Amino acid sequence: MGQRKNRSGYLFILPALAVIIVFRFYPILQAIRMSFFKWGMAGPLEVIGLRNFSRLLADTKFYQSLGNTFWYLVFVVPLTIILSVLFAQLLNQRVSGRGIYRTIYYLPVVTSIVAVSVVWKWIFNPDRGVLNAMFSLFGVEGLKWLNDARGIFEIILAPLNIAPSGFLSGPSIALCALIIMAVWHNIGYCVIIALAGLQNVPEQYYEAAKIDGAGNWKTFRHVTLPLISPTIFYLIITQSIFAFNTFTPVYVMTQPPGGPLGTTKLVVFYLYEQAFKLWNLGYANAIAFAVFIIIFLLTQFQKKFIERRVHYE
Repeated sequence: MGQRKNRSGYLFILPALAVIIVFRFYPILQAIRMSFFKWGMAGPLEVIGLRNFSRLLADTKFYQSLGNTFWYLVFVVPLTIILSVLFAQLLNQRVSGRGIYRTIYYLPVVTSIVAVSVVWKWIFNPDRGVLNAMFSLFGVEGLKWLNDARGIFEIILAPLNIAPSGFLSGPSIALCALIIMAVWHNIGYCVIIALAGLQNVPEQYYEAAKIDGAGNWKTFRHVTLPLISPTIFYLIITQSIFAFNTFTPVYVMTQPPGGPLGTTKLVVFYLYEQAFKLWNLGYANAIAFAVFIIIFLLTQFQKKFIERRVHYE
């Protein structure tokens, strides 16, 4: 009887398992396999072993795209999560029209990322953009935004006669524009997840804190944050992965894509360039495998050093 039930269970999961194997595992294995080939659109496949990976280790453009992705992740993920938790805390209060506010926050998530990128490209336009027009009302000179390759640390430290260059100059103004758009776009999803976490906090904890004389900040710091730490940890993991896979805003908002001077060229966009512009498909697969390893190691690092601060009730 038990064996018959087990067989029935396997039969039920077989369709889903088949889809996962065909559309997930098989393509991943094929991509790893093709990274050992010289593979273009024309001509036969040529086995070249580890040459794609040795080329990758010496590729300065790959390192630049990885550095851009690092700065993008370092700014987007913390800003998104901090703002999301704060907005979720506000939405968790008993205010009229709370459902409308939740809908407004979530609208960017269900809006096409291409449409969102086009609108933000217009907002950042240095001549006719809304943002520079707002700056001009206060007598502040506008920025070139998507056309400015200067790093923010380079600009901040210029009065001190310190001129960091390359990676140390920080994200460019153009990349900061993409960061602003990404935070705005991602915040709706994170607010909904954070709000779900807040609503699962038992009310008696707040009552106990109130009896002990804890104010709003101490209650938030010592009660709310520890109890929603699993939710925050989940958001850190997922948003980090999403940041590494950013492509559309770079392609739509920057001209030429990845400019100026390659300062907005994120690693997935560089992969796209190698695969579908230069037709270095084998090398692109090597990049994809390297990105997979980096994301895996980053996730393990986050689990090791952040999860220890997570309080599971």
